[in-house]
Amino acid sequence: MLPMRKVISLLSAAAAVAALSGAPAVASDDAAPEDTGQGKLIWSSCNDSTTPALQCAMLDVPVDYAHPHGPKIKIKVNRLPATAPRDKQQGPILLNPGGPGDSGLWMPAYISGQIPKDVASTYDWIGFDPRGTNGSEPHVVCDAHYFDAERPDYQVSQGTSKAWLAKAAGYAADCAADWSWLLPHMTTVDNARDMDSIRRALGVPKINFYGGSWGTSLGSTYGQLFPSHVRRMVLDSIVGPTISWYDHNVLQDKEHQRRFDAFAAWTAKADSVYHLGTDAAAVEKAYHQVEAALRTSPVDAAPAPGKIGPAEFEDTFYGGGYNFLRWPRMATVLSAYLTQHDTRPLNIAYSRYAAPGADDGTFPAYNAAQCTENAWPRDWEFWKKDQAKVNATAPFYTYNNMWYNAACMFWPYQGNPAGRTKITGKGLPPVLLFQATEDAATPYQGGLAMHDALPGSKLVVQTGGSFHEILFHGNTCLDDTFTAYLRDGSLPKGSGRIAKTCAPEPDPAPVYVTPTLTAKSATATGLLPPTDPEAVHGVLR
Repeated sequence: MLPMRKVISLLSAAAAVAALSGAPAVASDDAAPEDTGQGKLIWSSCNDSTTPALQCAMLDVPVDYAHPHGPKIKIKVNRLPATAPRDKQQGPILLNPGGPGDSGLWMPAYISGQIPKDVASTYDWIGFDPRGTNGSEPHVVCDAHYFDAERPDYQVSQGTSKAWLAKAAGYAADCAADWSWLLPHMTTVDNARDMDSIRRALGVPKINFYGGSWGTSLGSTYGQLFPSHVRRMVLDSIVGPTISWYDHNVLQDKEHQRRFDAFAAWTAKADSVYHLGTDAAAVEKAYHQVEAALRTSPVDAAPAPGKIGPAEFEDTFYGGGYNFLRWPRMATVLSAYLTQHDTRPLNIAYSRYAAPGADDGTFPAYNAAQCTENAWPRDWEFWKKDQAKVNATAPFYTYNNMWYNAACMFWPYQGNPAGRTKITGKGLPPVLLFQATEDAATPYQGGLAMHDALPGSKLVVQTGGSFHEILFHGNTCLDDTFTAYLRDGSLPKGSGRIAKTCAPEPDPAPVYVTPTLTAKSATATGLLPPTDPEAVHGVLR
């Protein structure tokens, strides 16, 4: 049972924003007055020894853009200034890696370093932390220990549903108790308006944009609200513009199952390395053997705190659907555990991919966007029956994903029945879209749907590709298309729904990853440094 204070907070906060449930889809407000009550960007060195030219600033923006002179919050922004002659410069390019809520501050130095200098030097590269997250102020924390190990088992067959329902309801209550003044204003639309505040503070009439994962929803929303302020836009690994967040998660479940099946088949071909069996079914059986063993005998998570039980084990493995360069380490975890009784590879993989950070990371921002932007089902009986149907064909990820999103059952701010902002592309210049056919986090259908919604767009498809965010992995077909567009606006010449196709990267070599003491600490979403080949960015669960 929830503490009465939190119940009251939930009810009062819900009443305070009840109007949200009937709000119409947001239309373009390009003609809105310029007075947004925002602050100015005062740049100073970020004191980044690896990129000394990087500059940082904080920007005051309204909590609620309907009341521009009301309370303010701060957005952390950084930039890597253009170095080309002034007559060659092409203005700022704002960057977002997804999430919702992931930091974009690493992106200016990293992405500008992935393209030829003669192009990179013509842009001001702009990163930012979305409102309420990371280095922006305030940094919203609802329950700093929400992801602590050992967590309840995800599988409903283990009798943990009541524990998870209480945990999810408690999280929603904790958020509302402390952050009811901000949470209703952390939607994709609010973040898009922050982007325009950044544009205005930069003093430019137009911006360029690159976004991946949820960043594609952010970018397309910005383009819908402010089409005349868009010069060029690139969307990589695309959230479909009309699908509800609940249905998007169901689609993810099915695609993650396909990626897990692909991992099992890849591992089976390398039986001489991993000794887990010569067919995919044997490898999947090995996975469930390890999970069952951890269910009765969880292991110490060292160097991370707590214990690794079945939930932590599942969290460690789902990231293989985002980046197949994780497959050798994942196969090693199973092999070491079952053939050598060695838990060190599991400890290291958990620490790298799934161990929580100091607090609940970007999870408040994730919920604030997804739970508020659609009308989610509120009845547990509906979830239980509907998710059981999904689980029957996609058991690898369904219940993991269900409990990750369960706070939306209790979120105090009802979603908009009309759905997310309708994307029409009216007034936008040609947008360049990138999508892999095997992407589990933002399934292929989303790329097709976004192209259909943006009549002037060009869609580049990586047939057989499975990276989540497909640029900057060394694929010249993809990266050269991006570079050409940034250089002079050049687009693929193909007509029809798909303008260009690119080949996938080869599968990784099957190697046994010898345990080392260099495990990297991860966050609740499993992020690694962008230079790590096993890194996952744009995590949209």
